[in-house]
Amino acid sequence: MEIFFLIMLIVLMAGTLASGFPVAFSLPGSAIITVCVAALAGYFIEGNPDAYFAQGGASNWLSAGVTNFRGVYWDVNRDTLIAIPLFVFMGIMLQRSKIAEDLLITMAQLFGPVRGGLGISVVFVGALLAATTGILGATVVAMGMISLPAMMRNNYHNWLSTGTIAASGTLGQIIPPSIVLIILADQLSNAVDQAGALRTAAYKAATGEFSMPSEFSVTSTSAGDMFMGAMVPGLVLVAVYMLFILIVAFIKRDVAPPVPFSGSYDRKFAVNVLVALLPPLALIFVVLGSIIAGIATVNQAGAVGAVGATVMAGYRLYEGHRRAFWPAALTCAAVIVIMVLTSLYTVNVKAIESVQDEIVMGFAILAVIAFLAGVIWSGSRTMRVGNTMQGVLMETAKTTSLVFIILLGAAMLTAAFRGFGGEEMVREFLTGLPGGFWTQFIIVMAVIFFLGFFLDFIEIAVVVVPIVTPILLADPSANVSAVWLGVMIGLNMQTSFLTPPFGFALFYLRGVAPPAVKTIQMYKGVVPFISLQLLALVIVGLNPSLVNYLPTRVSLTSETAPPPANPRLQTCIQEYVWEEFQSRGDAIKMAIADAQKWDLSTLPADLQTNVQKGLELATGSFDALQTARAASDAKDAAAVAYKPLLDQVRDIQDDMADHKRELDDKKQTLGRLKRNGDDPKLEERLAARIAVLEEESKALKASIPSDWADTRKVFTKYLSEEKRAYGQYRRTVDGAYEPIKELLETLKGAEDLAKIRQDVADLESVIQNASHAELDSQFKTVESEIGTVTGAGDIRNALSDARRAITSSNTPDKEAALQSQAKALALVDSEIAWRTKASDALLTQVQTYERAIHDTIGVRQLDRLPHNVALYVTSCTAGHTDISLYF
Repeated sequence: MEIFFLIMLIVLMAGTLASGFPVAFSLPGSAIITVCVAALAGYFIEGNPDAYFAQGGASNWLSAGVTNFRGVYWDVNRDTLIAIPLFVFMGIMLQRSKIAEDLLITMAQLFGPVRGGLGISVVFVGALLAATTGILGATVVAMGMISLPAMMRNNYHNWLSTGTIAASGTLGQIIPPSIVLIILADQLSNAVDQAGALRTAAYKAATGEFSMPSEFSVTSTSAGDMFMGAMVPGLVLVAVYMLFILIVAFIKRDVAPPVPFSGSYDRKFAVNVLVALLPPLALIFVVLGSIIAGIATVNQAGAVGAVGATVMAGYRLYEGHRRAFWPAALTCAAVIVIMVLTSLYTVNVKAIESVQDEIVMGFAILAVIAFLAGVIWSGSRTMRVGNTMQGVLMETAKTTSLVFIILLGAAMLTAAFRGFGGEEMVREFLTGLPGGFWTQFIIVMAVIFFLGFFLDFIEIAVVVVPIVTPILLADPSANVSAVWLGVMIGLNMQTSFLTPPFGFALFYLRGVAPPAVKTIQMYKGVVPFISLQLLALVIVGLNPSLVNYLPTRVSLTSETAPPPANPRLQTCIQEYVWEEFQSRGDAIKMAIADAQKWDLSTLPADLQTNVQKGLELATGSFDALQTARAASDAKDAAAVAYKPLLDQVRDIQDDMADHKRELDDKKQTLGRLKRNGDDPKLEERLAARIAVLEEESKALKASIPSDWADTRKVFTKYLSEEKRAYGQYRRTVDGAYEPIKELLETLKGAEDLAKIRQDVADLESVIQNASHAELDSQFKTVESEIGTVTGAGDIRNALSDARRAITSSNTPDKEAALQSQAKALALVDSEIAWRTKASDALLTQVQTYERAIHDTIGVRQLDRLPHNVALYVTSCTAGHTDISLYF
């Protein structure tokens, strides 16, 4: 019966959508009707409203809906969707203020005299509009109304004109900031959690271990990552479009003839080009650049974009007026002043310590006031001229409301889909396909491509993506990143929106194209662009680094980069170190040999021992890494024969698991029927089916190769040896670098102790004269300063003894406190003396040695990866690695 209600759910949804009923009500309405019918049927037929639900029941579905509702609107950790109204506002404001129209006309004048130049200008402007609006329909309609008549007047063939406009209009699906990418990021963040649970369960089933190593976890994504991941594929697509138009124009000269410019390319024209081009480019640079540089989150960048679009509209709507640019000039000048002040000074009210700080703060406040005045001035213009602001806000509210209502409706639909066992059926279908991940992936992409004919990107993103992506992300054999999968889905949807006869872009263009343009010409025009997009889809699919490289690089080179000891980075760091050992291993060994000749007599005995041991470990790090790589080579050699057997057995075990789930379900249903005793024939059929499933389960178990257990045991030893060898290597290099790092910090600590010495000496008068509260505070301040000096623990302990002697009891012992303070001062003098002597003898040598090993032997102990290592690791991790051998 669950299948019946699942079919009912799908038929209801498809029927209401096909009838033209609003999507926002079709999705939740289908779910509500189906769930209610299933609950009523279960209550009246079985006496249990939850009888016909595969998972939970009507109450579970209702609680899931409430949870999803709260997740969309109230979850403070799920703020990605806040960016949607901001970017929608930015795009609509640029459309309403005619900035897009100015840009298109100016670029056509600039590129027109080149053969195919008018088409190139359309692609160029389409890319810029995509980067400022991200709204498919608005871009296609705007360019269709402005550029299609111009292209027809200048004898461009209709098929090329319409194909160029439609393809350029869909760039907003993939070029950031795109609403599609924001919604996909939100949905994929939830899918990653589900995929992580599935992968952890698979690891536990395969190895028996409850915790999975973190390097095997599914990588998450964010809207910022999606923007960066989509940037390179989007720009490549723009370049391919332009190249195609140029090639066609020069091969078939009558298809895209040059368009002579009636004016002259003088200074006035150059100014017009700059006025039309620079503001949108600057806005794109600020919005995307702030995200890539890590200066702003996606939401903050969206707010910047909305304000920037308002300022641009403020001068465009007043075009021809003498003071048209005054608000924009005021705003830009204020921003420049703020940037200069923040780069040269610390602009913080709490950090004001001098008259100069007060003056800087005053200028900063004035600049902020000027900035707000410029923005308000621009906003007031958009309110007065053509009621632009009201229209933009209304359209933004409508679009945003539509998105969020569909999100909630889709959440209700997917909860019902899961409740009737649909998600499990999809999983069983996909995992049961031969060919592994790539077969599953191609099937999913084909389904999304087909659905793109009928559904908008929002429905696909919120209905299909949550169901299929956890299955794809959980597969350890592909181990794909969520960013790559999201960009591939975005590219796929972009292609489907172009494909005749149902592509959305074609409908939008047909609505504004004159009758002289035949529909068949539009279909013919988009075919080459569809081919180019499919080619791009294949290229990105086979080269995941095109997507993963930029977000990975930003992550590893940012201020918040993960430390080099992060488990995810170890494989690539080890590859880097191995290559460095091969290229400059002799120089590193020579540096180690020179270090072993140091005269360590000026150091304390324990520090001498640690340094000598560290140098011995540094010598052994070469052999340790060689041993680890030999273990990996042995594992890889054994994997050649083991991997096919592993895949065969895992397929059999998946089939066995499917049989077990079906058996459990049938047995539960049979038990219920026996208790009611009202359908003997159905009981007989179920019993027969159970018998068949049990026989098939036995046959599947018997089909597992007899040598599987022994082969698995042998290969597990290879994995254990590899893990042990690399663990030994990491302990070796860590032990080799830690004493050198400690020695460097200790030698440099002489200067720090010399600065603190007077503070320690002054504590004597504090003990004699200060109040209880002042004494405690000043002692803790000095102790904190001492705590920053490596190897000064004894001094800090002595000061702590002094403080406790006078503050920790009702009868303060000043004498004991003074003795402890004197002991601390003597220790300070002693430490300064030997550290200064050792620093004079060793500091330069130790620094030279540390520089020789810090990016190889010592790289794991650094606070962050050196830039050259970060770039290597970025290239290494940008691909996808098969980790199924560990499952």
